[in-house]
Amino acid sequence: MRRRRGQERAITGNRQTSWAFADAYGAELVENAETAALRWARERAQEAGLRSVSPGTGAALRLLAATVDAKAVAEIGTGTGVSGIHLLDGMRPDGVLTTVDIEPERQQFARQAFRAAGFAGNRARFIPGHALEVLPRLADGGYDLVFCDGDRVECLDYLGESLRLLRTGGLVCFEGVFADGRTVDSSAQPAEVLKLRELLRAVRESTILVPSLLPVGDGLLCAVKRGQ
Repeated sequence: MRRRRGQERAITGNRQTSWAFADAYGAELVENAETAALRWARERAQEAGLRSVSPGTGAALRLLAATVDAKAVAEIGTGTGVSGIHLLDGMRPDGVLTTVDIEPERQQFARQAFRAAGFAGNRARFIPGHALEVLPRLADGGYDLVFCDGDRVECLDYLGESLRLLRTGGLVCFEGVFADGRTVDSSAQPAEVLKLRELLRAVRESTILVPSLLPVGDGLLCAVKRGQ
């Protein structure tokens, strides 16, 4: 009962507290099912100085992949495989993750992590290269979910490619839309922050997207592609 009351206070507290609770709730879900492979992938990311998705974001990605019964997912930014493990865990057992990264070395870490997590080799397709050169080669309307965690300066280009890649009813998700808390700070406007603001506006104003901004990690922008 004490724990429940504590959770209730967190839920009814200020927005920062509620956001922290949402991420912590996701972390508890992940801890219950967390594998040594996922911990290993996080450690490799830390060693490489890479951001990996938070446990709360990972839980959200797993949920979203399961919600659309994803069989084909495209990921921009393989990293060391943290987000990929979450996505694969939520996808159908016969689903395939196509993941793109400009650094092949990182993809080798991800490949090891996926294997250690128990996913068959044919569950993931690794494509090294620049996302905006690789994505045009992928099939129109062939994907249930596109997860974007690449160069924030290119986020608008990712959106355009995602709309082409997604089937009707598919999801596009963008990680890190708060740019370490600077998106809403008018005193800090690097190129990536300006692009993220444009992305938020474009998604909100789109006539073919139904969006929502989830308060997990650094902000997860999601949108469903509806029929035109």
